[in-house]
Amino acid sequence: MSKFKEYDVEEIDALCSLGKALSSPIRIEIMQLLYEEGMIIGDIAKKLDLPASSTAFHLKILEEAGLIRMEKQPGTRGTVKFCIRKVDYITVSLIKKNTDVSEIFNAEMPVGAFSSCQVTPTCGMFGPDGYIGNEDTEYCFYYPERMKAGILWTSSGYVEYKFSNGVPRKRKIKRASISMEICSEAPGYKEDWKSDLTLWVNDVEVGTWTCPGDFGGRRGRLNPPAWPNGSTQYGMQVVWEIRSDGSYLNGEKISEVTVNRLSIMDRAFVSVKIGNKPGAKYEGGFNLFGKHYGDYNQDIVLTMEY
Repeated sequence: MSKFKEYDVEEIDALCSLGKALSSPIRIEIMQLLYEEGMIIGDIAKKLDLPASSTAFHLKILEEAGLIRMEKQPGTRGTVKFCIRKVDYITVSLIKKNTDVSEIFNAEMPVGAFSSCQVTPTCGMFGPDGYIGNEDTEYCFYYPERMKAGILWTSSGYVEYKFSNGVPRKRKIKRASISMEICSEAPGYKEDWKSDLTLWVNDVEVGTWTCPGDFGGRRGRLNPPAWPNGSTQYGMQVVWEIRSDGSYLNGEKISEVTVNRLSIMDRAFVSVKIGNKPGAKYEGGFNLFGKHYGDYNQDIVLTMEY
């Protein structure tokens, strides 16, 4: 697999190390030698007809630039250094980014692609082929087939998702939002069945919203024919937004939690957890709708402005 490395104009030290590493024809020859397989220092020196000390000098410069790595391995006389190429393609941007102009990272997560959960009956999942496992059996939430779920429900607990953090390094998050279609979970359905639903992002409690009910008085606009009548049919589209001045739900402020508190750029993923807090006043569970179910053609959507 090809290996890529990107540089931008603000990485001055890294760019200078790269320029130094590639300024020597010998070091470029070494990179060519290491293209197909790794080699020990002695073999590289023989190939290039160089003293071992000179070869080691050039390899050190390539290593400092992050273009190769050297590993100690057992040899016939003690240990030897094995050299491995780390980079195949390099891109350099000499355009300074205008940090006043916002960019957007957007990702959708299927409702069945949760990384952890805690569920209680009534609970279940439904996908293209019908129910995934049996209704009201918690162990079914660990089936690999859960990835195909178009709707899931539980009478209490939570589900947690981990989104890949695709925001370029060294950028600052200005705003994050999570959009979903959701409602409470009552047996069958009950339109005045309240549920206190809490959102956590990166283990930080963002806020709690009381969902007014479990909606089943009409069919959801997107529900497939296989989805039965007499049960939950659709939810409410809810947008949680975390800004620099606090957190909002559908435009109404719900807490003082700011986007800086989420430490989004400290991780390779963004954790999003939704559910009932233990001991909530209305521990009424939830239904989560994915594409092709309910009223809104979406999965769980994470948007980050940076």
